[in-house]
Amino acid sequence: MTPSLSSTTERKEKKLRFGLVGAGAIAQAYLQAFENCEEAGIVAVTDCRPQAARSVAERVQCQSFDTVERMTKGCDLDAAIVCTPPATHPDICVHLVESGINVLCEKPFSIDEAGARRMLNAAQRAGVKLTMASKFRYVQDVVYAKRLVASGVLGDLVLFENVFASRVDMASRWNSNPEISGGGVLIDNGTHSVDLMRYFLGPLAEVHALEGRRSQDLLVEETAAVFVRSMSGVICSIDLSWSISKQRDSYLDIYGSQGAISIGWKKSSYVDFSNGKWVEFGSGYNKIQAFHSQIENFSKAIRGEEPLLITGEDALASVYIIESAYKALRRNQWIPVSIPELIQPEDLPILI
Repeated sequence: MTPSLSSTTERKEKKLRFGLVGAGAIAQAYLQAFENCEEAGIVAVTDCRPQAARSVAERVQCQSFDTVERMTKGCDLDAAIVCTPPATHPDICVHLVESGINVLCEKPFSIDEAGARRMLNAAQRAGVKLTMASKFRYVQDVVYAKRLVASGVLGDLVLFENVFASRVDMASRWNSNPEISGGGVLIDNGTHSVDLMRYFLGPLAEVHALEGRRSQDLLVEETAAVFVRSMSGVICSIDLSWSISKQRDSYLDIYGSQGAISIGWKKSSYVDFSNGKWVEFGSGYNKIQAFHSQIENFSKAIRGEEPLLITGEDALASVYIIESAYKALRRNQWIPVSIPELIQPEDLPILI
């Protein structure tokens, strides 16, 4: 049933009020995604650099603040998007959720499991929603590919290949500062890889990782190869790099016993091995569309209209698997992946 003009107008007037924490590069993509968003709007921007916050605030005509504490005291918010470096996520997110604000936190969700658990437990106690941003799950081609896999058109899944390899000068970026980022390309780009693997394949069984040569003289890994086996027996190969560019049209390829799917930057397609014909089904990667869909899902989940696509368990799993991959890299061996429960006995209240 098509909404009436009056109900549509009423909904626009009741847009969820979002605060944007962090005015850096990733925040600019969110600004574009909010431009045609009927569900929500930005009413406040916070950054420890006051001028950066003011610059963004002037663009969207909203309030600016230099601390999260001032923002929560000075502005009535329904939700917030955290776009700061990952080491800062636990303190910022805990403050927000304890202030009764729903939070969409950029990836990496946390640099360690303890931080992720602290965030999620705080949100559960406060009764608000906390989710991890993972844009690739919202890319239309990825969503369609998930339906194709679920339909059984590929037969039994055999191999999963993912490549995020593009040369970028990381020398002056916080992403290469381990105290802030928690690591290098493995935690930065690999967080997307882990979430995509779990999205398509379900639970993972074990992980291994190897580091490549460092050519940018960074304190963290610049190139890494990650190998994973899913609980269902699918072999996964992940190539990550800031130092080389792999000239590939696709970033994700899934092979089954009867067919294959290739998800690309500019187009996507699948093939039935019985006839060898590739069929296009998408127009490629659209970052702003993905961010817009992510905001819509989060907003509708806050309203109780649909479930979160990325749950707290998904966020915790992403952190835990990346930690396991670093352990595998250090030890040069396969590490079992056993995702811990979101709530553990030590997290439960003591009843007297």
